[in-house]
Amino acid sequence: MGLAAGAMAAAPAPYAITPELVTAATAEKKVVFYTSTDVAVAQGLAQEFQKEYPGITVQVERSGSERVFQRLGQEYSTGIHNADVIETSDAVNFVYFKQQGWLRPMVPKIVADKWPASARDADGYYAAYRAHLSVMAYNTTLMKDADAPKTWTDLLDPRYKGKMVKAHPGYSGTIMTSTYILSQLLGWEYFEKLGKQDIMQVQSSTEPPKKLAEKERALQVDGNEYNIFRLQDQGVPLKIVYPPEGTPIAIGNAGVLKDAPHPNAAKLFYAFIFSTQAQQINSDTGGLRSFNPDVKEKASRTPLSSIKVLNSDPVKVLPQIQTIKSNYEKYFGT
Repeated sequence: MGLAAGAMAAAPAPYAITPELVTAATAEKKVVFYTSTDVAVAQGLAQEFQKEYPGITVQVERSGSERVFQRLGQEYSTGIHNADVIETSDAVNFVYFKQQGWLRPMVPKIVADKWPASARDADGYYAAYRAHLSVMAYNTTLMKDADAPKTWTDLLDPRYKGKMVKAHPGYSGTIMTSTYILSQLLGWEYFEKLGKQDIMQVQSSTEPPKKLAEKERALQVDGNEYNIFRLQDQGVPLKIVYPPEGTPIAIGNAGVLKDAPHPNAAKLFYAFIFSTQAQQINSDTGGLRSFNPDVKEKASRTPLSSIKVLNSDPVKVLPQIQTIKSNYEKYFGT
C-alpha cells in the first residue's frame, strides 16, 4: 500500500506490555489521543483501555483528519505539546509528520509479528491502526435496488440530481484520499460534471451515512464504510455499492509523538490499540477493517478479498494536496 516513507533509520526493537510499563504509565495518570475516527468508536476504544488500566484516563480529541493535521502543526510550530498518540485517516499526514521529526519510533510486538510490511513504516514511526473504504451507498426506503447506481460514472445521470450527499477533502482525510484516487482513475472532468449535480456538501466522511439514515438524502457519493456497517447493525436499511472500477481505501495510521507529555502512558496505549482485543472491538462495534489476521469480521460484511480495492501512494498524494483542494473548490463551490 506504499505506507512507508524513505528510510531514515532501522526500526527499534519491538516491545511488549510489561508490569513495569503499566506501573510507569499509571503514574502518569493520563493519555491524550488525537484521532479522526468517529467519536463514538474512539470513545468506545478509550473506555475499553480504561477498563483494562483503570488508573489511566484517555482524553479523546476527535476531529477530521485535515483539522487534526492542522492542529498538530500549529501546536508544534509554537512549542505546544498536548498530544501523546495521534491517528488520522490520511496516510499523507504521517509522511509529513515523519519528515518533520514529530514522531517517536516505536513498534509494538504484535505489529512486528502480525502486520504485513506494507501496513507499517519500515523505520517504525507509525503503523496502520485501521482501514476503511470510501463507499457509495443508498437508503433502500428512498431508492429501489434497480434504480441505484452501479458505477462511479452513473452518478452523473440527471436522475440523481439533488438526491446525493458528499463529504469534503478539505476536512476529511478519507475523502482527500478517495478524491485523489478517483481523479487519477476518471480525471478531473468527472468531478467537474459531478459538481453540477446539486449535491449536499458536508465535512467529515462520517456524515454522509448519517444523512442517509436521517433520510435527508437517498444516495451518498462517498463516506466511510464503517459508519454504514454500524447503522446496518442498528437495522437502518442502507446498502453499499462496490463499483467494478474499484473502491478507494483509506489507511488510518497511528503513531506516538516525540514530545508526548505522558510518554509511558502513550507507549502503553499505543500497544493496546493494536492488540487483537482492541482491533476486534473496532471491527465488531466500529466496523473498521484490521490488518491483524486474527480479527474475524462479521459474516454479513463483504470481505476485502471480494472487493476491487483502489490504493494510493501517500508520497505521491502529498504534492497534490493543494491542487485537489483548489479543483474541488472550483467544481463544488465550497
